[in-house]
Amino acid sequence: MNYIILAISVLLAVAGQVLMKKGMMVFGTFPATEILFKLIPMFMNPWVFFGFACFGLSSIFWLIVLSRVPLSQAYPMVSVAYVLTALISMVFFKETVGALRWAGIFVIVFGVYLISRS
Repeated sequence: MNYIILAISVLLAVAGQVLMKKGMMVFGTFPATEILFKLIPMFMNPWVFFGFACFGLSSIFWLIVLSRVPLSQAYPMVSVAYVLTALISMVFFKETVGALRWAGIFVIVFGVYLISRS
């Protein structure tokens, strides 16, 4: 059951990232100095708003995980989000994920496998 709650937390965090990226595509790039002027319009964007909502829910599930699982075991599992985010970015945003990045993702997955075996 702990791993199901952990998976829900990770999936909600990934969903939050994807939704926020979708929402921020409307704004394009802008200097960091303009962030204060863009905050209200950003939060009015439904994609960004629901992305933050997913992050909030993810945090709630994460708190449950932290109450049940040692941090040294739980936190590395969050890195599975890197894999999911890369795959979703390729599909929905047509981002290119090169061989070197896939190699890094493989190392992460292998590390998660090793940690889960301990």
